[in-house]
Amino acid sequence: MSYKLKEVTIATDNTKNGVQKIQEIWNDIFIGKIPILLDSEGNCSNENILVAKYHNYETDENGLYDFTIMSVNKNFLEKIELKVLQGHYKKYDVSDSSQNIQNCIQKAWQQVWNDNINGNIDRNYKSDYEITMPAEFSTDKKAHCFLYISIK
Repeated sequence: MSYKLKEVTIATDNTKNGVQKIQEIWNDIFIGKIPILLDSEGNCSNENILVAKYHNYETDENGLYDFTIMSVNKNFLEKIELKVLQGHYKKYDVSDSSQNIQNCIQKAWQQVWNDNINGNIDRNYKSDYEITMPAEFSTDKKAHCFLYISIK
């Protein structure tokens, strides 16, 4: 009998060690050690996409928070885009021509942090979502990071 997880959560922070924990959990998913992308028998399903969720913030981006990788169906994107239109989230769409997904993710989050410091957004630290697209899967051959940041 094969099985597939719907999500996995860790408690972490934005320290070097915390970011390393996030990278390790992604690696474990991609090699099949954690069966979210692949089931326990190594089979892949194209029905769902992987989304990272940042939630249960202790304070803000400087404190502890929960990091969840979840498998969602494709209508999740429609729902989150509707929340953007309703003013509950601000969307960030950042690309990186170097094709390095880690650089792209870092650029996207740096943009959020800068906007927060400069007063361009008013975050509520409820739940934020991250969807990435490696360059090899994008039509423009750039790495993409889409952030949906919850705002007041």
